[in-house]
Amino acid sequence: MLNEHLGWAEIRHPFHPLRGQRFPVLKTRRVAGADTLLLGHVERGSFSIARDWTDWGAPIVEDDREVPACRFDLGMLLELIALIDQLAASSSKKSSKGSKGA
Repeated sequence: MLNEHLGWAEIRHPFHPLRGQRFPVLKTRRVAGADTLLLGHVERGSFSIARDWTDWGAPIVEDDREVPACRFDLGMLLELIALIDQLAASSSKKSSKGSKGA
């Protein structure tokens, strides 16, 4: 049946415009490695949202407030910093060569 749903989900992401509102969960799926929910909206039809942005996510309780689990890998962040440094150095070399010829 089209009217059946899997339950309700409340949007909990602090910056989402629909935060605090509850919607029926029509479907769960995985998109680009992230769990998402397809929610039903009376006026807008349906929309997808990351599962972790709802009360279906797995929050970590810290100091009596809900804090999402950290998904950053330290090694990958250090690699990203090194890449940004390389790109910045390469960019500054190109811009200094261009200004010398002017």
